[in-house]
Amino acid sequence: MGLMIGMDIGGTNIVCGLVDENGSLLNKIKQPTEAHLGSGYVFDKISGMVEELLRAAGVKHHEVKAIGVGTPGFIDPDKGITLFASNLRWTQVPTAEEIRKRTGIPTFIDNDVRMYVYGEAAVGSAKGYDHVLGITIGTGLAAAMVNRGHLYYGGGYMAGELGHIPFPEIQYECGCGLQGCLETVVSATGIARQAREQLAAGRDSIMREWLEASPNASITAADVSKAYDAKDPLAVEVMNHTGMLLGKGLAAAVTLYSPDIIVIGGGAALAGERLFTPMREQLKKSVYAGYWDRLTISQAQMIDDAGIVGSAMAAGQRLLEAKTIE
Repeated sequence: MGLMIGMDIGGTNIVCGLVDENGSLLNKIKQPTEAHLGSGYVFDKISGMVEELLRAAGVKHHEVKAIGVGTPGFIDPDKGITLFASNLRWTQVPTAEEIRKRTGIPTFIDNDVRMYVYGEAAVGSAKGYDHVLGITIGTGLAAAMVNRGHLYYGGGYMAGELGHIPFPEIQYECGCGLQGCLETVVSATGIARQAREQLAAGRDSIMREWLEASPNASITAADVSKAYDAKDPLAVEVMNHTGMLLGKGLAAAVTLYSPDIIVIGGGAALAGERLFTPMREQLKKSVYAGYWDRLTISQAQMIDDAGIVGSAMAAGQRLLEAKTIE
């Protein structure tokens, strides 16, 4: 496939990397997105980043076979359109075409979580597995499925919204309009909210001491992990409850998709076994033994770079497929 460029466009930053055909990240740069200045401004910035990246690597435009882009929100990868991305303030934006016009390089776009999971499946912790279920736990909770190198999209390219499965024991309202969505608990924001609510209700915790020492501070998911390590009962309770619900959510996905491996990434996944131990216990109880016995569960290997590498590798594959059709 030669050299590819992978991009991860987020609401805060754009990360752009040069990737070889083996999935090795050769170089990367990062700049603030500044989405409030409009999509045209962002695309001009991306064009400049491509120039900077190639110049630093001593690579000519014709040596880059394709650009792959991962963006948040709902994406039509076939038409190259960002249908809706709330944190970019984009609706019906022809992202692939705008970048191609500015760079002269064939460009393909997809959802950022799918690209993250694709990267882990291609060269990360799920390399060598045929059926890969990947999830990211961050501000929200999302998933993607890669079957023998091919992403599963579902109708309307909307598969993978694990975070929007409602559970009767969850009482929070979700921004999507439903009540009880899994991501209102199983997310960095959900973990922090559980702890804050319990503290407001008068629960004792070392976290209360931290707040009293820094009145302007607010409890985060990282604080809950820190308190967990100090054997704080409230933090342990929050992590166990969150992991248990994650296990229930994954049980539905495992039964539907029968993956060989589940890869877990995203910022909140850095909680590691604090979250994964209760998740495994619940998942094992919630699925038929035939699924559990053949299942591997792994933390994401590439962490910050999976989306860049996945975007690049997916773009290279789509370019090959397009040429084959021609």
